[in-house]
Amino acid sequence: MTTSGTADRGLRLIPFHGLRYVPERVGSLAAVTSPPYDVVVRPDGVDHLESADPHNIVRLILPQAGTPAARNEQAARTLHDWLAQGILTADPEPALYVYEQRRAGLLQRGIIGALALSSADAGIVLPHEDVMPDVVTDRAGLMRATSANLEPLLLTYQGDDPGTGAAAVVERTARSAPLLSTTTEDGFQHRLWAITDPAELATVTADLSHRQALIADGHHRWATYLRLQEEHGSPTPWDFGLVLLVDTVHYPLQVRAIHRMLRRLPVRDALAALHGNFQVRPVEGPLPLALEALSDAAERGNAFLLTGDGGFHLVTDPDLALLDRTVRHDRPEAWRRLDATVLHATLLDTLWGIPDAPDQITYIHDAAATVAMAERHGGTAVLLHPVREEVVRDLARQGVTMPRKSTSFGPKPATGLVLRGLD
Repeated sequence: MTTSGTADRGLRLIPFHGLRYVPERVGSLAAVTSPPYDVVVRPDGVDHLESADPHNIVRLILPQAGTPAARNEQAARTLHDWLAQGILTADPEPALYVYEQRRAGLLQRGIIGALALSSADAGIVLPHEDVMPDVVTDRAGLMRATSANLEPLLLTYQGDDPGTGAAAVVERTARSAPLLSTTTEDGFQHRLWAITDPAELATVTADLSHRQALIADGHHRWATYLRLQEEHGSPTPWDFGLVLLVDTVHYPLQVRAIHRMLRRLPVRDALAALHGNFQVRPVEGPLPLALEALSDAAERGNAFLLTGDGGFHLVTDPDLALLDRTVRHDRPEAWRRLDATVLHATLLDTLWGIPDAPDQITYIHDAAATVAMAERHGGTAVLLHPVREEVVRDLARQGVTMPRKSTSFGPKPATGLVLRGLD
């Protein structure tokens, strides 16, 4: 995406002194990384990561204690101790960082830096999903206590000629020796380089100055950045937030769905409430085969896969009068047709009467993990099909946000490779 305005209407990405693990002080770089905080399935994922290495970054992004205040205090104390002990240290020169992820034919490269914050009204950084206030409050408490950006958001923009501008800097930098290289247990190889040359930094700055970006992953952290900027006033380091910017013209992202696990709704009750309002039919498993049936049905209209009772139930063809009555009319038709819109307005709010609260709905990125959790809790897993990226972009350009947790762009940056301190 580009804008036609002046330089102050585009992206402003500045270098910073990255906080990075000292390889000699940890078991391995792979063992101290984590997926983003909202991808880690709790508590199993936290326990697994904590046991991987005593200095795993999950101890900062998802500290374990009895109260929010205690968790935040623990994370702040842990970060202070790791800095004092030389587990983490700041790079001597401020830098932008080229970050690469590679696995089995998939290659993604982007630039990590501190991005000037702006509201959605400015049209520079475009959100496409709503956020949950309690999550923003949680992340704000953690950032406030640690005075750090612990993990980068994933933002996308659309560049031009790959031989010029920021794209060319990325490719030139990736031909040199990296600062670090590690392979995580999911099979991704991660490499990181620092851009410190003034001419290269100036090239990136000039190229990005007329771009706008879409938030692909990290809406709650972006909302947290804005809240803390307002708290601290300007000018301060809180005017910027840690991001990974990926040019999707050259490195297209994958788009996946985010699933729901309804903790207090058994599958039999969920299905009973659909009678006469949706078509429901059983489909064969195992899960990959059932997901294929969901994908086929999603090509023709709204479709959901319900499970958790050992079977798979394909839900399609909502009653049009019901949709007309339950889905708001002050949004574009593309928004009104979204599976996430119908799920929240028609199913959750109207037919099932389930509030969008953490004790009721768990959002999970992995379909198998969603099913396993539903079976363990006696709840219902609602599996969705991903939204096409062009639909997301078109709605964002119109200033229309999608229902929260509608999409999962990836691959997501690993947490723990580079942090940003704000003190």
